[in-house]
Order: sequence, then C-alpha cells, then structure tokens
Amino acid sequence: MSELPVVVVGAGPVGLAAAAHLLERGLEPLVLERGDQAGAAVAQWNHVRLFSSWSELVDPAGGRLLDPTGWTRPDGAGYPTGREWAESYLRPLAAVLGARVRFGAEVVGVARRGRDRVVDSGREDEPFSVHIRTAGSEERVLARAVIDASGTWTTPNPLGGEGLPAVGEGAAPDRISYRVPDLADAGARYAGKHVVVAGSGHSALTALVALSALAEADAATRISWVLRRGGVGNTFGGGDADQLPARGALGLRAKAAVDAGLITVVTGFRTEAVERDGDGRLRLLSSAGQRLDGVDEVVTLTGFRPELGWLSEIRLELDPTLQAPVRLAPLVDPNVHSCGTVYPHGAKELAHPERNFFLAGMKSYGRAPTFLAQTGYEQVRSIAAELAGDHEAAARVELVMAETGVCGGAGLFDEPGPVTGGCCRPEPEVLTLSAPPAAP
Repeated sequence: MSELPVVVVGAGPVGLAAAAHLLERGLEPLVLERGDQAGAAVAQWNHVRLFSSWSELVDPAGGRLLDPTGWTRPDGAGYPTGREWAESYLRPLAAVLGARVRFGAEVVGVARRGRDRVVDSGREDEPFSVHIRTAGSEERVLARAVIDASGTWTTPNPLGGEGLPAVGEGAAPDRISYRVPDLADAGARYAGKHVVVAGSGHSALTALVALSALAEADAATRISWVLRRGGVGNTFGGGDADQLPARGALGLRAKAAVDAGLITVVTGFRTEAVERDGDGRLRLLSSAGQRLDGVDEVVTLTGFRPELGWLSEIRLELDPTLQAPVRLAPLVDPNVHSCGTVYPHGAKELAHPERNFFLAGMKSYGRAPTFLAQTGYEQVRSIAAELAGDHEAAARVELVMAETGVCGGAGLFDEPGPVTGGCCRPEPEVLTLSAPPAAP
C-alpha cells in the first residue's frame, strides 16, 4: 500500500495545500477535481473580496513549493478578490503540482477494496477504492489514504427555516439565488427592486453592503434583511476588536447601512412558504404568521452543508447535529458559542473509525459557519504529518487564530447566550433594531 498515492478530493485552497504538505513529507498526492481548473468553486465568487489578507491565504508549504519557480508572492498586506486568489496563487500552485492534479475527474464514491461498509474482516489491510467519473468513462483509483477537501459550495442551505426548502421555494428559481450577487454584471437585476437578503453570516453582510450602495443611488431600491434569530445581537461581529481588520470593517459597514435607513431589518422570521402574487412577485410567509409582500428578488445566504452521499461506504463518526467529526464539533458548534476563533486542530480531531480517511477544509465543519483558510491549512499540515508517521508534529499546534472580539452562546438561535470568558475580547455593544410591520 505504501506505493499508492494519497488521494485528495478537491483542488481548492485546502486540497492543494494538502498536496503540498504531502509532497514535503515524501508522500505522493493525487488531487481529483471535477471542475476544469483549480479553485473552481472560488471562480463562482470571483467578485467577492476576502477579509483574510494574502499573508493568511498562502499556505506555507504551498508557498515553499512555488518560491523556486520564480512565482511572485503577493503583498502579504493586501486583500484579494476570489479572482485574484485563484489567478495569483491557486492556479500557479496547481501548475507546479502538474500531473498530480487531475481535472474533470469527479469522485462519485469511496470504499475499501473488496469490502462494503459492513465487512470487518481484513478491512484495514485493503487500500481505498476511489470511484471516478470523467467525461467519457468511469474508473477506479486505489489509494493508501483519502483526504476529502471537496468543500460545501455545491450544497447551500435553503431559504426555508426548517432546514428543508420552504413550500414554493423550488418553484421560484428565477427570483431566488443562493450566492452573493455580482452587481458589476447583474446590478440591473436588483436596482429599483425590493430585495430580501436572508442570512446572518459574512456572506450576507457582504451582500448587504453591496446592495446598500444600490439603495443609496436609487431610492426605489428596497432592501429587507431577514434574520431567523430574534434579534441582531452580535451579527455585525467584533468591529474594531476583530483581529482580522477587514472582517471587522465588513460588519461596521453593514451596521452603518442599517443605521442610515438603507436596510430594513426583520427579525424572528423563519420562512415557511413562498408564494407568487398576481404580478409574479414573491410573498414570503413565516412560521409565526409574518409576511413580506412585493418581493422582487431573494438572496439566500443561510450557509452550507456537506454532501455525504458518495461516502456511504466509509465509516464516519459525525456529530448528529453539525455533521462534523465528533471531536471537532464541540469547538465549532454555534449552539454552544459564537466565537470567531476555533482552537487549532488536526489529525486527532479529524480522524474517523475508517483509518486514514479524513474530512478537511470547510467540509470538516459540517453545517457550522465561519471557516478560515488558515484553519484548513493547519488541518492538512497535521494530517500529512500523521500519514507520514510523525505523530509528534501531527499533535503540535502551529497556528494562532485571529479572534472576532465576539463571544457568546446560542450563535445561531433566537436568544443570545451568556458571555463566556477566555476565548475572545470583551463583548461589543448589543444593538436593538426593529423593522416596521410588513404590509398586509
């Protein structure tokens, strides 16, 4: 089995970093990417500027692999867009890895060779069997280990407040989107319209800041911000206390747009149904009997979830709430805390009963929000060390995460939890915002 590669699923930031760390450890990686280029998911949000700086977006092993090639390292103090991240780092890194990265190769299943999920006998003596679908055929690749860094981009959460699509949600694809809008290309779609933004994370704040500029330029543009939680609470983040200044600034800009009256906040709204009115516009109905009428566009940014169907033959140990590895879940569970910092973790927290199989990157967080690239880089550094037999390095913490300045309980639910000490800076001022009643 030692002659077999370590298969890495996904040629995004974390998958490519995994390949770089594996090479440094003398292990041969094979990165399988269903898209046609590195950072295929990043390419779908090219227009969004990251709140992490370049110094936090270049994986150390990836940088060491690129430096001898004449690659120009970006200014560490700059904040790239998705397009700049892909063009200046991800694609050059994939090019250096060369044939170790295969594009147009979709992983549709993983198992132990000759064993289904139920069979114990000889299980750990068999390599992984990775089933791949390409444009013209299907094939199987054997692997000594598998790192699933495929992310969650293709499985966004629905608008519906129960985790399932609201009644009528699937019938309105022309009016409901699940990505941060690119106003440079689609500004006319939203200008002069009533736009609802659903969600409380950084993607929602990014969309609100962009759309508020339309509202400022055109008084006919109405923006309603729908929150499932009962109050705004710490949604704006840590502001000036955030150790990632651009992340703090994003929340402050969103707050300023609300304070200026450019955004109407609607709290405690869990969408139950989506209806069409006589003009073809939408009406949103909540489980509590609230309604929003005359909606032209809905931007749903309620998070993501992992796709686990193609791992049905792998013995995973996942938290029943978050669908994250059980040892990692307590660190990221938003029902327990809303800290923006997560204790650095690695192979130990990411391990499963299936030996040498790991979830890494955003997928490892399950349904939890607020993932940073640095977290994924630390994960795969530790995993590569573990696979190489360097257990001391795998257990060592080599990263200090930036904090948001916000810490409390019940990060995603209605009522704010108690402030807890030891993980973040002092709690910022709690804001109380309300919206006028929706039109009948």
